[in-house]
Amino acid sequence: MSINLSIKGVSAQVAERLRARAERHHRSLQGELMAIIERAAAEEGAGLGAALTAPLGPAAAAAGKVQSQGWRSVADLVADQRERRSAAGHVPPPAGLPLAVDLIRADRDSR
Repeated sequence: MSINLSIKGVSAQVAERLRARAERHHRSLQGELMAIIERAAAEEGAGLGAALTAPLGPAAAAAGKVQSQGWRSVADLVADQRERRSAAGHVPPPAGLPLAVDLIRADRDSR
């Protein structure tokens, strides 16, 4: 048996961030909310409230909150990889050469 849930009083800012998150994951808003709730319910040791208040989007990353949860932005990963390769003596790629992540984003956004 399924149960319908309703959340009242969601701010426009939070709703927009959830819509953007759903779009990034190629889901409807309903599908994204269901995925968040299922993940939260499946987490061991963490309450539902902790998962639902997890930071969303670039604003959270800029505030440093994402880092504390073990999540890292693609830009941070690329910068770390470049630093490691440089320290190991690898030659950097020629300037102007697109990054793989940029190619993947362009392909994803063209759909």
